[in-house]
Amino acid sequence: MGAVAAAGISGFSSRFTLSSAPPVLHCSCPFQPMDIQALGMVPHCSTRTILTKLALSKQFPSFISSINTVALVSFNKTRFRPFTGRPVFQPAASTSFLGGLVVAMAVPGSVQKSEEEWRAILSPEQFHILREKGTEYPGTGEYDKFYVEGVYSCAGCGTPLYKSTTKFNSGCGWPAFFEGLPGAINCTPDSDGRRTEITCAACGGHLGHVFRGEGFPTPTNERHCVNSISLKFSPANSTSSL
Repeated sequence: MGAVAAAGISGFSSRFTLSSAPPVLHCSCPFQPMDIQALGMVPHCSTRTILTKLALSKQFPSFISSINTVALVSFNKTRFRPFTGRPVFQPAASTSFLGGLVVAMAVPGSVQKSEEEWRAILSPEQFHILREKGTEYPGTGEYDKFYVEGVYSCAGCGTPLYKSTTKFNSGCGWPAFFEGLPGAINCTPDSDGRRTEITCAACGGHLGHVFRGEGFPTPTNERHCVNSISLKFSPANSTSSL
C-alpha cells in the first residue's frame, strides 16, 4: 500500500513526502497533517492522471481555510499590491491629428534649462523675447500674414501651441490666434493688471499676451497676440513633437 501511495502522489510538489503506514501527507506549511488513501492511477507520471480519494480528518476545513488565506496574502504581495497613498495624477503626453500632422501635446513644466543652456540654443533675438519677455516690432514678424495649414510650436522647446485653424487676421501687426492647444498655454496677469501674459506651459517661454472681449468674430472672443520669434511652424503632413 505504501508503494501505491508513493506512486500516486509522485506528481505532487516536492514539498510533500510520504512516510510509512499509516500513510500520512507531510507539508512544509505550519498546519496539521491529513490522511490520504490512494485508490488508483493511470500509468502516466502526471498529476492530471492521478486519481485519489482523501480520507479527511477533522482538521481539514480549518486547514483549507488557512491555505486559502496564505494563498490570498501571497497573491496580493506578488501581483496586486494595494495602493496605500493618495492618488497623484499628472498630465501625460498624448497625440492628435491635423490632416497628416502628428502633434505631441504639452507636459507642463517638462522642459527645464539654465540661463546658460538657453543662451546656447537660442539666437539673441529668441532669448530676448522668450526668456527676457521682450516684444518684436509690429508688422515685422515672419508669421504675421502667414496662413498655411499646420501647427505652430514653441521656438524654444518645440512644444505644439497653436493650430493654423485658430489663426486669424486681427490687423494688429502680430500673429493672432483665438485659442491654444489644450494645456499648452499658461496665462498670468501682469502685475499692473492691464494685460495677461501667455507663456509656453512646457518651458515657460514668453509668447505674448492674450486680450479678451475685443469683439472679433471668433468662437472664444479672445486674441492671443504672439511674437513670431517665439514660434516655429510645421506644415501639415509633417511631424511635430516634444
